[in-house]
This record gives sequence, C-alpha cells and structure tokens, in this order.
Amino acid sequence: MAILDGQGRLFGRVSILDLGAVLVIVLVMVGIFAGPQPGSLAQGGVKTQPVEVTLWARGLSVMDSQGFLDRLQSEKTVNIIIRNQPYGQVNLLKVAETPRSITVTQPDGTPKVFPDPRPEALYTLDMFITVGGEAQITPDGPVLGNSKLKVGTPVELDGQFYNFNTSVVDVKVLEPS
Repeated sequence: MAILDGQGRLFGRVSILDLGAVLVIVLVMVGIFAGPQPGSLAQGGVKTQPVEVTLWARGLSVMDSQGFLDRLQSEKTVNIIIRNQPYGQVNLLKVAETPRSITVTQPDGTPKVFPDPRPEALYTLDMFITVGGEAQITPDGPVLGNSKLKVGTPVELDGQFYNFNTSVVDVKVLEPS
C-alpha cells in the first residue's frame, strides 16, 4: 500500500490538508494558552519606580471653590483615568489653587496684572494637583497601567462627588526608597 494515494490521503484514510489544518489549530491553541500574558512576569526587563505627576485643572466650575479645595485636600487617594483608560487609585500629594487674574494695559502702555473682578470668577477654579504612584520605567518614559505619562497627556480625576479633566504639566521620576 502506498503512503500517499492519488487523492492526497495518507494511507488512504487521512487528507494531508485536514492534517495541516488540525496542526495549525493545535499550534494556535498552544500559543494562546502557553504564551506570555499581559501584565505577567514575562515583562521581566521592566522596572518600577515612584513618580510624581503634576496635573493642571483649569476653568473648573464649582459652587464653593474653597469648600471644594478643602474636601479635595483631605482625600488621601484619587481614582485616575489616563487617555480614557481607567488606571485605579494614586496618592493625592498636594493641591494648590492658582489665582485667576487679568492683564490691564496702563495709559503709558505697560501691562499690569489684577485679580479677576468678574463675578463668574468666584465659581471658576484653577489648580495644580500633584499625585504619586509606582510607574513602570520604559525607554519611552514612565507608564501607569498601559498608558504613557508625558506632558500634555489628558487625565481624568474621579471621586465620590467630582469628575473632571486635567492635563499633565510635569512628570518626575523619583529614586526608589
């Protein structure tokens, strides 16, 4: 009996094409279940270090700005969402209000800065928020979750009574303690 007959079957029973398809399916299954998983220890070359990220919230509308600042400063952690991807909680290190001001040109042509006198300025808040956490340090910079942290990256802060957008204005990689 011939090993391969005229119809491409091994020993007259199994088609070579069917055998090849089964082999491909088995290899794919092995690759899916035996390969490295995202977030697993297979990313061995990546180290983590503490980072401090400064965010700038500009033009946040609140009814009681001082009460909101006090509530925010009393929190120890805050949930963050980086580029619309939930990350989790980070430590809330510092909150600092930045004054709203306007520039008025004087009669001699020089500019002078004054506090914003508009009534709606009482309900608008600008602030710097510093958060900290452990980030993976890659050649492209720090990564929280699966999102790179760079100046300009949009970050959303989410708490029990607030949810607002900010932007990264500074990233500091600290020495491990």
